[in-house]
Amino acid sequence: MISELLQKAEGRTAFPEHEIKGLLKEMGFSVPKGIFFRIGEALPQSLELKYPLVAKVSSGEISAKSELHGVKTGLRDERELLHAVSELMTIEKAEGVLVEEMAPPGLEVIVGGVLDRQFGPVMMFGLGGIFAELFKDISFGLAPLNTDDADWMIREIKAHRLLEGYRGSLPVDKDALREILIGVSEIIASGSVEEIDLNPVALYPEGALVLDAKMKLCV
Repeated sequence: MISELLQKAEGRTAFPEHEIKGLLKEMGFSVPKGIFFRIGEALPQSLELKYPLVAKVSSGEISAKSELHGVKTGLRDERELLHAVSELMTIEKAEGVLVEEMAPPGLEVIVGGVLDRQFGPVMMFGLGGIFAELFKDISFGLAPLNTDDADWMIREIKAHRLLEGYRGSLPVDKDALREILIGVSEIIASGSVEEIDLNPVALYPEGALVLDAKMKLCV
């Protein structure tokens, strides 16, 4: 699948979110149901998506969407969606807009990988969203991971008790998390991908959803 992506790259090293999620979906990862619109394309009359929706500017050249006000959440109807899409289409370097069903609240984590010059393919795992930067509660491992490696990375973060269920919350689906960790480790261990960042990944008592994804190929 990565080889197919390389063939389609046509000199690009970074990809818009919908292309990365398409790859992840083919690999068996769960992503929100959505549809991508290029600039100039009109929204179809029937999206076949359930409100509320989220709309995000999409471009391989835009990494920090939130800093550009490039994410509109909680869109309740067609009027709000059309307004959001029209605003997002005007953002500089926008290739289009990705519209997705809003995911239910879950425990958010980050799963990433990078080709390090000294250590080779390295995996990273920790709390997602702003907590990854705020608390620095992160574990690292060498890719590719096996089941024991993935379990060790999960246990290594201080917040691992949240995954077990804490103060009335249900434990998350560790099997789904383990599969994501191992899958991402195989991507980064391929030697063709310089960096991959899934942040956040929402964990649930059953299953997990990759809510945002970035990936950069090796030059």
